[in-house]
Amino acid sequence: MPKLSIRDLDLTDKRVLIRVDFNVPLTKDGLTITDDTRIRETIPTIEYALRRKAKVILCSHLGRPKGKPVATMSLRPIVDRLRKLLDHVMGEDENVAFSPNCVGEIATEMAANLESGQPLLLENLRFHPEEEANDPAFAKKLASLCDIYVNDAFGSAHRAHASTEGITHFVKVSAAGLLMEKELNYLGKALSEPDKPFVAIIGGAKVSDKILVIDNLLDKADAIIIGGGMAYTFLNAQGQTTGKSLVEADKLDIAKAALDKAKAKGVRFLLPIDHVLADKFAPDAKTQLHEGDAPFHAEMMALDIGPKSIRLFEEEIAEARTIIWNGPMGVFEMPAFAKGTNAIAHTVARNHDATTIVGGGDSVAAVKQSGVSDRITHISTGGGASLEYLEGKILPGVAALTDK
Repeated sequence: MPKLSIRDLDLTDKRVLIRVDFNVPLTKDGLTITDDTRIRETIPTIEYALRRKAKVILCSHLGRPKGKPVATMSLRPIVDRLRKLLDHVMGEDENVAFSPNCVGEIATEMAANLESGQPLLLENLRFHPEEEANDPAFAKKLASLCDIYVNDAFGSAHRAHASTEGITHFVKVSAAGLLMEKELNYLGKALSEPDKPFVAIIGGAKVSDKILVIDNLLDKADAIIIGGGMAYTFLNAQGQTTGKSLVEADKLDIAKAALDKAKAKGVRFLLPIDHVLADKFAPDAKTQLHEGDAPFHAEMMALDIGPKSIRLFEEEIAEARTIIWNGPMGVFEMPAFAKGTNAIAHTVARNHDATTIVGGGDSVAAVKQSGVSDRITHISTGGGASLEYLEGKILPGVAALTDK
């Protein structure tokens, strides 16, 4: 990794501001965390700093409060969960302090009075409009709280906000946390020097959401597997009539261009060869299996890949040594249309010889739903960030870190 890591720094008695991603789902009253994955993912970085006697200041956004305080989007409920998780790894009672603001007199005083090996959590950054505006004065206030800045929020690294990019202009040193480092190492190696064969599995609803990813991966992958709603824009581009399936008519030329590029580069471009059709977008829809390239029934829509497509995709995945998966194969939230996605999840997990990377909210949910998440090499925490990284874009929150 070309950027400084937290491992490269002496943290003893230093005030270390760590940008974390505590944007966790809460109950409607904002009091109870319903999934603490994002908190757990960054515990190794926090533990690393605490054990090296740093004065740890944590900052994060939560939700979209639109630049003003919203009671149901306070980070205060995070304190208890964070304390319990830190108690578990540190083996002692942790006193996690909480500042009711992320800047200002109270935050400044609490940061100044921190003891070595003690954590402080600041209130929601987005209670201030200056955070998303990347306001230099606000970034400077955040920077004044610390000696060292560490970004461990890969999920926010694609946004040039005050706490991810602006702050780096006002601190002496900016480094990647352990989670950020892990994300960049896995995704970076897959894109720059993957073990071959390299297979990319791209699903989801729209070609427009993923075309830049597909275009970038066509220069790197040996095979690209396409599933989900976007497959029907590609099939349409090849002349197949697909009933009421989701098709982006204005993206047919883009789909054709991708198919042509794959052919020119010798990249295997696999589309579904059979489909689970439904008469409506509903869990209780009437279904039928459709094979081959004959036109779909005009009133039917494809909501999952069929068994022959599963077998075709499985054969390709089994031979791979690097696998990136972003996007489901069908409407996996409905049990009737989850078979394709679940089968692909199990196939990816079974390939013990490959480095397997899963990114994007739906794909991550799918591997968890399939019960195979512990057999995936790396599950990315950044939906939009991992997508932009796969597109080949520079992430502002990464570019801003200090070079090694």
